[in-house]
Amino acid sequence: MRVCGSVILDKANKENYGVGAFNFVNYEMLSAIFEAAHLKNSPIIVQASEGAIKYMGIDMAVGMVEILSKCYPHIPVALHLDHGTSFESCVKAIRAGFNSVMIDASHHPFEENLAETKKVVEVAHIAGVSVEAELGRLMGIEDNISVDEKDACLVNPKEAEEFVKLSKVDFLAPAIGTSHGAFKFKGEPKLDFERLIDVKKRTQIPLVLHGASAIPQNVSEAFLASGGDLKGSKGVPFDFLREAIKGGINKINTDTDLRIAFMSEVRRVVNEDKTQFDLRKFFAPAKEFMIKVIAERMDILGSSNKI
Repeated sequence: MRVCGSVILDKANKENYGVGAFNFVNYEMLSAIFEAAHLKNSPIIVQASEGAIKYMGIDMAVGMVEILSKCYPHIPVALHLDHGTSFESCVKAIRAGFNSVMIDASHHPFEENLAETKKVVEVAHIAGVSVEAELGRLMGIEDNISVDEKDACLVNPKEAEEFVKLSKVDFLAPAIGTSHGAFKFKGEPKLDFERLIDVKKRTQIPLVLHGASAIPQNVSEAFLASGGDLKGSKGVPFDFLREAIKGGINKINTDTDLRIAFMSEVRRVVNEDKTQFDLRKFFAPAKEFMIKVIAERMDILGSSNKI
């Protein structure tokens, strides 16, 4: 069942749980997300970045979600544009059939970010599409970072309150210390939960955690056993995800974990049978591993049995 992102996240916000927002770049990844949602009776947000859209084609991305939604009509699903870089990109996604879009103008000064977000919100809400925005810059919090440096890159709670009030954005990604990719922290993982709680009290809307891949041990070990290299990689610990949800996070972006899980199984098959060239022999086990990873994440986030 295709729904607006707000339909899924407003319920999560009211009932204090998290919903996974899982990125996909092909059919195998997308179908794994749907199958895990079916297994766990969980709502889902499926995300495509501009790069993924360029790879798949925007009509193909929307079409695959439409088809799988009909196969699993009981699952609430929102198709979300991840990190839209411009007003034009968001409008293109809306016209193509996306239910939710993110306008990422966080690299601009506050006023410019606000103006760009307001433009997207005005158009999106007319079409019944929800909008996500971001404040602050993603980066890991290091032990030696100064207070001034920390305040310069992490979200300002007072600005968040003003931003939400003026932009009428549906959900907000506040920078609290995470970063994208597999190498999120140089030292021990740290997130600014006090800052997060302050933002939630001031805004009261669903909040989003970017850079939330955990790189769990079983996924990391499978990738290393297949010959992959993840030296120095550190994800967001599961306990941190749970604490973030308690602090007000409702949308948890997950991409890197799925890529690593998928490729670990592809590599394993390549290593075990050098004569194999049937793509199904590579993709089927990769998909099954992703289903396990996603299903476990749904349990951790609290979205299982929330339909």
